[in-house]
Amino acid sequence: MSVIDDLQWRGLIHDSTDLDDLRKHLDAGPVVFYVGFDPTAPSLHHGHLLQLTVARRLQLAGHRPLLLVGGATGQIGDPREESERALNPPEVVAGWVRRIRDQVAPFVTYDGDNAAQLVNNLDWTGPMSVIEFLRDVGKHFPVNRMLAREVVRARLETGISFTEFSYQLLQANDFFELHRRHGCTLQFGGSDQWGNITAGVDYIRRRGGGTVHAFTTPLLSRADGKKFSKSEGTAIWLDPQMTSPYAFYQFWFNSDDRDVNQYLRYFSFRSHEEIAELEKQTAERPAARAAQRALAEELTTLLHGEEECRQAVAASQALFGRGALAELSPATLRAALAEAGLVEVRRPLPSLATLFKEAGLVSSMNEARRAIAEGGAYVNNERVSDGDQPVPESALLHGRYLVLRRGKRTVAGVEVTD
Repeated sequence: MSVIDDLQWRGLIHDSTDLDDLRKHLDAGPVVFYVGFDPTAPSLHHGHLLQLTVARRLQLAGHRPLLLVGGATGQIGDPREESERALNPPEVVAGWVRRIRDQVAPFVTYDGDNAAQLVNNLDWTGPMSVIEFLRDVGKHFPVNRMLAREVVRARLETGISFTEFSYQLLQANDFFELHRRHGCTLQFGGSDQWGNITAGVDYIRRRGGGTVHAFTTPLLSRADGKKFSKSEGTAIWLDPQMTSPYAFYQFWFNSDDRDVNQYLRYFSFRSHEEIAELEKQTAERPAARAAQRALAEELTTLLHGEEECRQAVAASQALFGRGALAELSPATLRAALAEAGLVEVRRPLPSLATLFKEAGLVSSMNEARRAIAEGGAYVNNERVSDGDQPVPESALLHGRYLVLRRGKRTVAGVEVTD
């Protein structure tokens, strides 16, 4: 099966230039392609996983990736429909470029005949003068066509700066420069980039570069209609300092049954037959969450490595009494408790009833004492029976953490400080 047929089966092609020509182009031999990432935050997020896993699929099919980090375009910002972007200082953008370069590294290989290469568009955009930009680039862009772009039309009433209006030219010039410097003949990106991407295809033709190709992937969405947004705090970051490997694992493990089959097709590198079997299991035994577990383990391993995935799985089991809490690393344990709900308590340690109330597992001291007396309360997965008993220092995991549980499923964490 050709890589294009596989991408279509997975639902990963949203728009494209002539698809038959693109299929022939990719089947004819190794192709140099690129996908770009603008540093508009310290980390990429889970929406970027679509682009990164598609780049991996194309490289596994024998093609050569250019992963572009936008040191130049990240200082400008692609226009949004709502309002003008705040411009980040160049030194901040440069720091984000370095961080994002590390984040894309696990998805491709930098060895072999089709070794991936990291590129930065500041290398060719930075030295360009205003006159060069206007004469050599701007001359080839009809303003009426630029005004027809949907996001630009949406902003004409409220206003759009020349800075954001010109973003399309910068991205189009990236494709041209990569075509000229590296023989790049394919660009892909998210479906919201279609106007920018086709502007690059047209620009290369206008500059005498011949035919190049492009496609876009769908934007990641949820069956409930809610959108993921970093501005609304719902992004799952790829940087482990911003979203822990445990939280990353839990995000995919908690995928809605209505979403998980599509996510499997988007992100998993399992065969079509294996994915079909997982889809069947979801339909027949949704409570087993076989598809969610397979997806969470595969993506966590791909991004964070086997050991971090093992710790995430162990933590998800240990919190509910199905594993040893003491075997979890301090970082994994804290991340798991932060997801469950972590409260800070100062020494000396209070009574068990006080801890359960402070952690939000009960609404009053009387309710806490009753839950403990009835045998439905646990500390570090050990049942407790006396609500007025203080917690001994020896019970603290890694000298500072407690796992509180009420019943089988309601968990909270305590972090003890001096």
